[in-house]
This record gives sequence, structure tokens and C-alpha cells, in this order.
Amino acid sequence: MNQILYIFKKVQGFFLIIIFLSSCQTSVDNSDQNENAIQDTLISAMEIEVSEEALVDIVANIASPIEMAALMNRLGVPFSKVYLAGTSSVNVLNTNFQMAYKLGIFGADLGYLNMYEKASSAVEYISTIKTLADGLGVGQFFDYTTLKRLATNNQNLDSLMFLSVHSYNEIDSYLRETPNRSYLSSLMITGLWIEGLYLATQVASEYPHPDISERIGEQKIILNDLLNVLNLYKENQSFNEMIQDFEPLNVEFEKINITYEMGDPEIIEKDGMLVFVQNEKSIVDISEEQLNRIIEETKKVRNKLIGL
Repeated sequence: MNQILYIFKKVQGFFLIIIFLSSCQTSVDNSDQNENAIQDTLISAMEIEVSEEALVDIVANIASPIEMAALMNRLGVPFSKVYLAGTSSVNVLNTNFQMAYKLGIFGADLGYLNMYEKASSAVEYISTIKTLADGLGVGQFFDYTTLKRLATNNQNLDSLMFLSVHSYNEIDSYLRETPNRSYLSSLMITGLWIEGLYLATQVASEYPHPDISERIGEQKIILNDLLNVLNLYKENQSFNEMIQDFEPLNVEFEKINITYEMGDPEIIEKDGMLVFVQNEKSIVDISEEQLNRIIEETKKVRNKLIGL
């Protein structure tokens, strides 16, 4: 079982912020296509291959925002569309760099909508994500008719989630295996993560709870991993600017202390084999002041990415 499907089963289908879905048709003129092809080649020329293990670790840790969304629901935090990124900015995107991280951002928003069973409202985000996917040349991986029907009817949410995860797997595999395009996968994951963190911090600001604060503090680990990957492309101006935008947030996360307490080991079945797992519990030491600074810095970097 591949890593994404494992995560899907682990969290039982809600808030899959890796939902890169489908909808309306869009086109990119030849000049934009040529410019993006040149950009892909230039970035790839400086690329250092990211190990599969590193990417698997990053994707696995994305489960934290997924579980965060479940926590919001469990604590009775009400839904708010105000948290979501507006879809109108997609009309002015013209580079693969922008489209890739926006694909992650809107995937996070769509997952939030689905987790709160706002499937009818999700159609707008399905359309936006398909526009981005088509622009990146990966729209062929989506069954638009089925996905739109599931969202419109507000039924079979589990099926919608499952099909969405499968679509993400297809996109991720395609981009990693296609020459000159593997960097786009890293950008999608980055967009996915920052929007998930933004949703969590906005909730923490309005509905403070120690469990939410602790989950936010745990994101120190994944941010470090993401920056390690982004730094592989730092010679590219767009990547370098993104890294600089994230640095103030990273500075605040570095102030948080995380310790680990070993738990009882267990044996689980994975890919048809019995695997020994040593469980551990993370203990996050995060003050109210630290949380407030993370909330502020997260808002800054996320809003810059979506053009606010």
C-alpha cells in the first residue's frame, strides 16, 4: 500500500488536504506553455535529487494537519469560509511555479470544506483545482464527471475522498517521474502544508485550546523538512524568495521545544507484512506568546502566496 493511501486509511477519510480534484476546462496559450517549459528546464538543471525517504517522511507528517482538522470538528469549532483562499486569483497565474503551490493551497481548502461536509460549496474549489491541474498538464488524472457528481449530490463523501487521494498519487508520481518537473511536487506539498497550518492557526486565534496549540507546535518538524527540500533549489530566484518568506516563521518555530516519550511497541500489518513499530509521544512546549507570533507569521507568508 503506498504512503498516501496508508495515510488515507489512518485518518479514516476526513480532511484529506491532498485533494487535487477537477472541474472546468482552461487553456494555456503557446507562449505561456513555452515559458513554463523553459522555466521547468532551468530549475531542473540545478536540481539535486531528493531522496524518496525524505519525501515519504514529509508526506507522512502531513497527517498532522489532517488530524488537526478532525480535532477542530471534535472540539465543536464551527465552519468558516472566511479562512479559505479566494479562487479569483487563479485567473492571473501564468507560471508553473505559482500553479503548483496554489494547487496545494486549494487542495487544503477543499479538504476543509469536505471535512465539514460542505460538498456543494466545494464545487467552486473543484473547478479551480482542475484549472490549475490542466495548466500544469496533469488534468488527465481527474474523473471530473464523477467528482462533480459526488460533490454536487453531497453523498458518498468517502468515495469522493478516496478518488481524490488516488488522483493526488497519480499527479505526484507523474511529476516526479517526468524529466524537469519533479520540483513541482515539492511546491504542491509546500502549498498544502502552509494552508493547513493557516487554517489551524486561524482556529487557534478564535477558539484557543491547548490541544490545537500543541498540534501547531508539532509543525516545527515538517517545516524543517520542507525547507531542506526547498533549499535544494535556492539558486532559482522564485525558490529563494519563497525560502526567505518562510524564514521568519521558521525562526519562531525554532524557539519551540519538543521532547519525546517512548510508548509501548506494537506489531502492525503493512503491505502484507508484519512490522514492528516503536510508538512515541511528542511533548510540545509552546507558550501563548510563541503561538501568537506563529499565528502572525503564518498569516504573512500564506497571504503573500495567495496575493493578499
